[in-house]
Amino acid sequence: MSSTQAASIRRVVADAVTEDSPDVLAVEEPLEIRLAIPGPGHRAISITMRTPGDDADLAAGFLFTEGIIKSPNQIKQIRYCGLGIADSGMRNSGGLSPDRKGNTIRVDLNTEFDIDLKRLERNFYTTSSCGVCGKSSIEALHTGAKKLEHLDQPTIDSDLIRLLPERLRASQDVFDQTGGLHASALFDAHGELEIVREDVGRHNALDKIIGAKFLADELPLNEKILLVSGRASFELVQKAVMAGIPIMIAVGAPSSLAVELAKEFGLTLAGFLRGDSFNVYTGKSRIV
Repeated sequence: MSSTQAASIRRVVADAVTEDSPDVLAVEEPLEIRLAIPGPGHRAISITMRTPGDDADLAAGFLFTEGIIKSPNQIKQIRYCGLGIADSGMRNSGGLSPDRKGNTIRVDLNTEFDIDLKRLERNFYTTSSCGVCGKSSIEALHTGAKKLEHLDQPTIDSDLIRLLPERLRASQDVFDQTGGLHASALFDAHGELEIVREDVGRHNALDKIIGAKFLADELPLNEKILLVSGRASFELVQKAVMAGIPIMIAVGAPSSLAVELAKEFGLTLAGFLRGDSFNVYTGKSRIV
């Protein structure tokens, strides 16, 4: 299952119509995430419109940032429904062989861990444009996040921040082909790019990053910098806080709720990163 799809277009420029030419589109398909719990059985948790790829990371990241699972040891296996057990390396790498792709993924849990079933009573229907659709209240979005410690660490230079968009852009392979994807990227405190993910849904791109780090047992990400290609929404801030990320930078604008949540949990939030300028909304002590 590819993340891009060929298309034929007719490009119109002013009053002239050119001949039909080939183009490439970003694929958008539904992914149903199912959770298999020993005893109660398995049930659908979420349906999200996503760009195929890194689906195991997406599922694990979503379940973690929603507060449903807390440790990778809770996961027995992740597999596509009806397509057999996933490759042995899937839990750590998020990968599947090409012939095992599907649109329903199942996360099987180990028997020795308890799950808060009340969290599963919420309606988790998400779309590529709005990751918080179906959630009943703002209070429910906190999902047990803890306030970040060490409000002055790590400290990064403002000149380094200005370099991050270019480093992200150089790694956006699918965006180069389609021009139609959001991206999230994780950098270390020295500005070295560690991981980047693209998706039609901005919240999916971040869940894929957090899921990959979660399955590798590398959380919390308390020395990392997160860069998102679009605006800073409330949900993206919530996911960053859940993963312990201290610094989040957005190319676009933050929402009022995003700023409120960042301030409440001690996250450094910057936005409008354009050229040589950006705005710091919260956590100013981490940026010099």
